[in-house]
Amino acid sequence: MAARSRAESIRRSILREWRGGDEPPDLDARVHRCEDFLTAVLKAAGANEGVGEERLREIWRDIAGDFVARHANPDSLRDGCLSLKVLQPAMRMHLEQMKAPLLAKLQDALGREVVRRVRFVLG
Repeated sequence: MAARSRAESIRRSILREWRGGDEPPDLDARVHRCEDFLTAVLKAAGANEGVGEERLREIWRDIAGDFVARHANPDSLRDGCLSLKVLQPAMRMHLEQMKAPLLAKLQDALGREVVRRVRFVLG
């Protein structure tokens, strides 16, 4: 028994030196699962709006039409504000004039809580 405890003591000493310290009593004590943080991470990234990028682009294309969709694309959807990147100032002016009906159609398609505002950004 003494030889066994001596061998165990040597083993622990070698492992301590190799690891740079003692092994913690519970290896899982400070380990967290990603599911615990997933909701917070998605919310911080703005991905919790419930609308996929491809779906948003399809809905925008259906609402705006092919011509407008070629000149203005969804850029981001955060906190209920849909930002549309517009290529030309003339198209931006046209879309500003059509803002109310576009917003109403977007709200019908996506929901009033998902899209509460629309803004146009030149880019």
